[in-house]
Amino acid sequence: MADGRSSSAQSGENLLFLTDEQLRQGIEAMFFAYRGFTADPDRILSDMAYGRAHHRAVHFINRAPGTTVNNLLNILGVTKQSLNRVLRTLIEDGLVESKVGKADKRERHLFLTTEGQALEQKLSDAQRARIRMAFRDAGPEAVAGFRTVLEAMMDRDMRTAYARLKDSGT
Repeated sequence: MADGRSSSAQSGENLLFLTDEQLRQGIEAMFFAYRGFTADPDRILSDMAYGRAHHRAVHFINRAPGTTVNNLLNILGVTKQSLNRVLRTLIEDGLVESKVGKADKRERHLFLTTEGQALEQKLSDAQRARIRMAFRDAGPEAVAGFRTVLEAMMDRDMRTAYARLKDSGT
């Protein structure tokens, strides 16, 4: 085709009858795409001795300021010990602030500091640029199909959490 996409990509390769080889290619494409998607933030974080767990925590705290530690645990699907290790460094480094809950003193509510917001902006700018370019190149139908595939791959609980987050509009 003139735009560089194959006619089989345009027709969806008859998606009801994918071969194991086509599925393997899709799996490998996801692995390599994920490497690309995380490469820019990984470089930024490595200078700070942070990893992807720090990135995910900063992302979701930014997405829902005041979220509780328990809510973050549910979203990230990590152990309490692992999250506490990540949060401890983010708090000590002045990127996250933890406040005791007003209604329930056992809850800790998490907020990004100004420095934390700047880091989150830098990380997400890099990823937005990459995904914006990919979405532009793929076109609106492919973007809609991609979102449908991603949502279909989520477990029911994850789809519910994702829908809540998506619907919150923050």
